[in-house]
Amino acid sequence: MRRLKQKRTYEVALTKAGLGPVAGVDEAGRGACCGPVTIAACILPERILPGLERLDDSKKLSPVARAQLEPIIKRRSLAWSVVHIEARDIDTFGIQHANVSGMRRAVAQLEVRPGYVLTDALRVPGIPSPQLPIVGGDTAARCIAAASILAKVSRDRLMAELEQRYPGYGLGSHKGYGTVAHQEAIALLGATPEHRMSYRNVAGAHADFLARA
Repeated sequence: MRRLKQKRTYEVALTKAGLGPVAGVDEAGRGACCGPVTIAACILPERILPGLERLDDSKKLSPVARAQLEPIIKRRSLAWSVVHIEARDIDTFGIQHANVSGMRRAVAQLEVRPGYVLTDALRVPGIPSPQLPIVGGDTAARCIAAASILAKVSRDRLMAELEQRYPGYGLGSHKGYGTVAHQEAIALLGATPEHRMSYRNVAGAHADFLARA
């Protein structure tokens, strides 16, 4: 419980200053080479409601724990949103632009307008509310931790669906990250429309596939 109280410091201080409600924003899939980058925004109630005691950075939680927390977060939150920025947009505009654009859209889609926005280390131009980038935000603020879980679970679910559409790549296991097995699959099967062709490792493996064709 002490860890959870530490996570509430930012939200409590901002709310007491009359700057709430406070939204947290985070992403999943930035470092992947296949699939979207997924951004979530979440506004939690001031009081810690049952089920939210286990909130933590999504990377520190097991897949089972994340899956259990996702519906609780959605049910208990004041507002939440999830946005996917597709691979073709990442190729066209770059991952940084895609990430920032997704964060703007995620905040804009919240049904409750936040008085303040906390992000995980990234300043996002174009958000109408005041914002504070926090280094290690998903371990420092519970609203960012909640957003990180929503983004991670939503993206993992989508990658499992893509594995059914594009068998042989193992997308459901490595989630589109550039593992050795993933690189070998691209070289053997070629890149899919969901691969980020602007990424050097994808382009190189796909070139190997074309050379064999």
